[in-house]
Amino acid sequence: ADTTTASGDTLPFIVRQETGYQNRDQYTFLTLYRPGKDWQPWAPQSQWNRKLLVTHGGSCGSDRHTSNAPLQDYAGTIPANPAFEQSYIVALGRGFAVMSTALANNGHNCNIALQAEAQMMAKERFVEQYGELRYTMGTGCSGGALVQQQLANAYPGIYQGLITTCAYPDTFSAGTQFADYHLLRLYFENPSKWGEAIAWSPTQMAAVEGHLSHVNAVAADEGLFKNAITPTGDCAKTPDGEDDSYHPDTNPSGVRCGLLDAMINVFGPRPQAVWTDIEKELQRGFAGIPIDNAGIQYGLKALREGVITPAQFVSLNATIGGLDVDIQHSAERTRADASALANLYRSGAVNVANRLNGVPIINATGPDPGAAHDAVHTFWARWRLEREHGHHDNHVIWSGPAPLIGDPNFILQAIDAMDRWLSAIEQDSIDATLAEKIVLNKPDDIHDQCSDGVGNVLLDTVCPEAILPIYGTPRTVAGDHNTADTMQCQLKPINRDDDYGPLPFSDAQWATLETVFADGVCDYSKPAVGLQPTLPWLSYQDTAGAVVYGGQPLPAAELAPGWFSPAFQPAP
Repeated sequence: ADTTTASGDTLPFIVRQETGYQNRDQYTFLTLYRPGKDWQPWAPQSQWNRKLLVTHGGSCGSDRHTSNAPLQDYAGTIPANPAFEQSYIVALGRGFAVMSTALANNGHNCNIALQAEAQMMAKERFVEQYGELRYTMGTGCSGGALVQQQLANAYPGIYQGLITTCAYPDTFSAGTQFADYHLLRLYFENPSKWGEAIAWSPTQMAAVEGHLSHVNAVAADEGLFKNAITPTGDCAKTPDGEDDSYHPDTNPSGVRCGLLDAMINVFGPRPQAVWTDIEKELQRGFAGIPIDNAGIQYGLKALREGVITPAQFVSLNATIGGLDVDIQHSAERTRADASALANLYRSGAVNVANRLNGVPIINATGPDPGAAHDAVHTFWARWRLEREHGHHDNHVIWSGPAPLIGDPNFILQAIDAMDRWLSAIEQDSIDATLAEKIVLNKPDDIHDQCSDGVGNVLLDTVCPEAILPIYGTPRTVAGDHNTADTMQCQLKPINRDDDYGPLPFSDAQWATLETVFADGVCDYSKPAVGLQPTLPWLSYQDTAGAVVYGGQPLPAAELAPGWFSPAFQPAP
């Protein structure tokens, strides 16, 4: 077959693929190619438009082995549909180059620092071998959207534009929601924990979780949380069957397989004061825990609305407990390690969006049938942008009735739209910041929209609730902000005069709550504990190569020539 690029160059649709390994894992480059003709980085073949599309993979994992660099749309989240052309093939035909790295596949590696390093090294390799870039746009669903947004905020300059679908803003905001689901499942699905004369209906469970159905919690827990976070597993299993993976009883000194310990350089080790017996015996702390649920009044909104009773509220909050260092259930609520919590924010592992206004974003979203991809995750990014910058003018939402994705046509349409948006920014030489240029050069026809699901625009706004319902989370039901980046709340004394709904507590029930919340309940009128802006471009080693837990900023410098046109230089 022949193809005609966007610049009008017609040639046989022949693709050159380069696959290699950097930083212990795979990368892949694809380019349109004329066999037998020269290609030098200072003189690339003319069919390449000097633009780069980066593909990503979904889910969340912390593998300790190599993997493949994903290319398919929705990889790791939704199986490929042969009826729809893949965006990377379309982009190639229009003159783009395509890049993918295994370590930026969130289903293989959830570690933000390794993701950034893999993308940085691959882009350097690409520029050295193929030529200088004008700009780079990403595309991906679920974890593939997550990687783009958290790297754009923490490592500005890697991407110049984002095309996100079924999007999360980062790993750990959703991870905290899913940790709550995990704990709620341990309670809801074990009636022996409910107490005498207490029964929970599926509707009441869903009301506490903030969703339409308890099925959503099951999908999130089984499909995402357990796979990513549990330190026991077989990650250190060799091809000959030997296994040095951690187990608290049989191999306490083994490799811990969960995400937290894979990111110990980011979070730092746990302080000695909280070491378990195993840590004391090993004379080293495991990775710090940035997760916290102290003071959370699960089901508070449902109680106020009369959906659940005081007896159910008390039973749930007295029994739910937390997670210990091995991510096993504990009677005590989970307490975050202070240094890990601070490092969570400063590293960008929770994306507070303080630099997310430095990239244009086109996000596709659809209703969630209970697959842990509610449209609210899209709005987390928008609401954080509004909090940090007073507007969301760089953030466009395309919505529709197709589950999770809104409309299968969105990805290909977004490539054209993002290309026009970036091209306009590139050509603007006015004296303005990149964030200002992004807003000033947004084409008039790129805005929020609602599709019928088969390529036709119904409204020039986000779809109404009837088409695109937006659910909450266990923490928004408990009173948290809709931005969902409060990892640990400040506490206030529990007060019987607060709003606890139409039915009063008995004296015995209130006494139980006073014991459960002896240190207080969440005060969401105050800032989250440890909340701080993401620091860009952190390095986790010193000049001698020794680890720097929590990272330190790299020296201020402009990014290397060739990564993008001058108009895209990010703010210092």
